[in-house]
Amino acid sequence: MSSIIVRGLDDHVKEQLASQAKEHGRSMEAEVRDILTKAARRQHIGMALLAVARDVGGGDELPIPTRDDVARAADFE
Repeated sequence: MSSIIVRGLDDHVKEQLASQAKEHGRSMEAEVRDILTKAARRQHIGMALLAVARDVGGGDELPIPTRDDVARAADFE
């Protein structure tokens, strides 16, 4: 398991996290872990919108392009 340290967190945010943790009956660390895990697993917004369009009967004809472009450095000269 990995650990992270978050510096510069606003006091209000910490209070909100503590309140949420208490509501959910868990420690603040467990609350933050749950929030971060859900955020990291969240579906890409474009793919989520495509799934919704397909669910209501559209979007099947929309191609999903492959990402085959190569990142390149900017030339500032």
